[in-house]
Amino acid sequence: MKEIVVISGKGGTGKTSLVACFALLAQDAVLADCDVDAANLHLVLKPVIKSRHDFIGGKLARIDPELCTGCGVCADLCRYDAIQKEPRPHDPALSVYKVDHIGCEGCGVCAYYCPDEAIEFEQQKSGELFISDTRFGSMVHARLGIAKENSGKLVALVRQHAKAIAEKQKADYIIIDGPPGIGCPVISSLTGADIALIVTEPTVSGLSDLQRVNGLAKHFKIPATVCINKWDINPQVAEQVCNYCNNNGISVLGKIRYDNQFTKSQIMSVPLLEYTAGDLADEIKLIWNNLYRELNVSWVASSDTS
Repeated sequence: MKEIVVISGKGGTGKTSLVACFALLAQDAVLADCDVDAANLHLVLKPVIKSRHDFIGGKLARIDPELCTGCGVCADLCRYDAIQKEPRPHDPALSVYKVDHIGCEGCGVCAYYCPDEAIEFEQQKSGELFISDTRFGSMVHARLGIAKENSGKLVALVRQHAKAIAEKQKADYIIIDGPPGIGCPVISSLTGADIALIVTEPTVSGLSDLQRVNGLAKHFKIPATVCINKWDINPQVAEQVCNYCNNNGISVLGKIRYDNQFTKSQIMSVPLLEYTAGDLADEIKLIWNNLYRELNVSWVASSDTS
């Protein structure tokens, strides 16, 4: 079983559109949307949710107003200004303190030092994890709550469930739609994968983002490959991207032209390969073919996806 992770240096490069096409072509893969902060693969694949699980990602402080004496120690120690004074509910002449759960970072200092033991440090639901069916196979995805932490931990859970399903189904591949950037959720998506496909664009910032993401993949010893999306909007910079890849031993699996067919397929909520054929579809199939060759797997498109 091989894990393929599709990542990018920033959002909007087209990685989710590519993963949706790969889902159609793979025929024997489990899908995992690890962009838990802004998951959108479900918008294209229209999964039917089979089960959902609460994600407990951390703890938050809660002050019991009946036990709080209004000493203010917690507010003095909170470096995030997440504790405010307010009137006591049944005695407005006296003050108590309340935790702003948006501002609370869950460090626990207030609960540790409260002289009246009025602060509870409670586990909180931070999001949900979903196991679903799509017309292309099983899919694991998740949704992190607003202003919630531990997205890296939730990504790890998504991958664990996807791997368990793939082993049970004896699937050959797990295709991961990774988050953008180089932060904790990207690291959690990338570590232990068999290969990374970095989707980039022919801009100066796109080249810079590519270098940063490649540095991350290199650090974790993950073989990196590259796809240049919308290469024809700036052929000169696209050539610079190719030169960087050649100088650093990175395989450029293919280039995709700019085409509004991508936008139209998104509006229709279908992968591009279900929406149109022709040269654009052939470019994506070539990337898929080259990606599988990098994994030393022979691949021939079946007649119904040609």
